[in-house]
Amino acid sequence: MIRLLEERKFPVGQIKFLASERSAGKTVTFAGETYAVEPLTAEAFADVDIVLSSTPAAVSKQFSPLAALAGAVVVDNSSAFRMDPDVPLVVPEVNPQDVAKHHGIIANPNCSTIQMVVALKPLHDAFRVRRVVVSTYQSVSGAGQKGLHELHAQTAAHVAGEAPPAPLKFAHPIAFNCIPQIDDFLPNGYTKEEMKMVNETRKIMGDETIDVCPTCVRVPVLYSHSESILVETEEPITPAAARDVWSRAPGLIVLDDPELKQYPLPAAVAHRDEVFVGRIRQDLKRPNALLFWCVSDNLRKGAATNAVQIAEELLKLDPVRA
Repeated sequence: MIRLLEERKFPVGQIKFLASERSAGKTVTFAGETYAVEPLTAEAFADVDIVLSSTPAAVSKQFSPLAALAGAVVVDNSSAFRMDPDVPLVVPEVNPQDVAKHHGIIANPNCSTIQMVVALKPLHDAFRVRRVVVSTYQSVSGAGQKGLHELHAQTAAHVAGEAPPAPLKFAHPIAFNCIPQIDDFLPNGYTKEEMKMVNETRKIMGDETIDVCPTCVRVPVLYSHSESILVETEEPITPAAARDVWSRAPGLIVLDDPELKQYPLPAAVAHRDEVFVGRIRQDLKRPNALLFWCVSDNLRKGAATNAVQIAEELLKLDPVRA
């Protein structure tokens, strides 16, 4: 988020960096200046206009309402408030108008949901999406630094012919493997990650009737999540029609030339802010169903970029917040 504020030239008057007592006193560089990290306290939000928050949900539940009470608007990256009916859940390419409904807190959606709804929204507007079957291929960076370290350590051990270290972050070894579990299982047999995709998609799209059928899988990729998506629409849909509406959609790039072996790859789209779609093809038997492949950098558009974009939408509503 710090790097993106610099890259996008977000208008900053004053800035401060807050963290736990453990990190207080460390330094952060922003726009050529060095800042000391301050401890996270309720008093730290005095005279703050916008808070970009990336904390565990429990921390956000404690401090985000305090920041809002102090007059700030919090863009919260945790899951704490996503399904709160009084908190907007926003992807600027999909529902920017919901930013205006905030009461001091705006939720940033789950990474796997964000990229999917960026691709679904143009289809929904043109053909009305009724059902989505999605299988995700999610990178280890989605599990944080510990996820990256676990993949590196296990891969190095395999290459050296040594026994890999036991998994700590993931339920099973991730190197040279796929794990069909992200987060804990719920009584209905789905994981929390999968139900996030169900519930968040409906809230962001503003349509509780959309049927979402997810399977979330962790794969040994460093950055970028990939998704295989089957979408069923109310109106007939063709690959050509989908490409047409996607070509005019904000934040989305069509990369789809099978003859040249061109399609989105997680390694190729890492460090990009757009959502990429390819492998676009008709369902073999149904004229109202389409399959496609969707890839995006989970740390950028799936998290940091989307948060900064929400802050940019706030400035459109209230420029003095800069």
